[in-house]
Amino acid sequence: MRRVDFNGLAVLALESRRAPETAKLIASRGGRAIVAPALREVPLASNVRALEFVDALIAGQFDIAIFLTGVGTRALAGIADAAGKREPFLAALRKVAVVARGPKPLAVLRELNVPVSVAAPEPNTWRELLAALDAAVSQFPVRGRRVAVQEYGVSNPELLAALTERGATVTPVPVYQWALPEDLEPLRAAIAAIGRGEIDIVLFTTSVQIGHIFQVAAQMDAEASLRRGLARMVIASIGPTTSEALQRHGLSADIEPSHPKLGIFVDETAAQSGAILVRKRALP
Repeated sequence: MRRVDFNGLAVLALESRRAPETAKLIASRGGRAIVAPALREVPLASNVRALEFVDALIAGQFDIAIFLTGVGTRALAGIADAAGKREPFLAALRKVAVVARGPKPLAVLRELNVPVSVAAPEPNTWRELLAALDAAVSQFPVRGRRVAVQEYGVSNPELLAALTERGATVTPVPVYQWALPEDLEPLRAAIAAIGRGEIDIVLFTTSVQIGHIFQVAAQMDAEASLRRGLARMVIASIGPTTSEALQRHGLSADIEPSHPKLGIFVDETAAQSGAILVRKRALP
């Protein structure tokens, strides 16, 4: 079967940490990669709450620990290490039910030799995590349990509320937060290019990118032109959580991959975007 490429279309990637990898994948599929990082990960100014969690876990004050991201999982281990408590922290984790939202925290926990009791299936949103917990309720009940939730930049009130409704005592554990890039010029240039109709496809790989692109567009007084440009572009979303964020901003994802992996995401966007672009640009 002939592989379908981007055929020279301009593809905007908003990645930061994985920007070089994303650009290479786009180029390998015949696209013109435009990289404009839309966020950076910033450690919280104070790790007090994370350290409190480490101490409380070591003291046996939690029954379940939920890890939502690989970066946050690794950061917590680093915080414990910096406090001279790495081994007691890991030993305590091995005594509780550990839940991983997806493959990234799962991989880090395996590196740390921490058994995972429950893992959420794809597409690895908080809904799949809750469903996995519900399915395992006989072995790992939530009601009456003390549950810690490692957060990732923004809190997830729906997940916290759902756990509370199931009878858990929930403690959020913030580890890092999202900020705008220090250099905003590439993102500003991308927003202007979207307004001029110079970009064909945008890849959203996290919901935070959506909020940030609109935040910067508002600062530029360019939100209207951004929306007009997006209406004539292919909007690709890495998964349901990001698609929900698009909907909150009045947009719809044209493409969502069969699996939330970067390579599959780029491949399937390359295969589908040409026909979608023709259809969208034929609209009045």
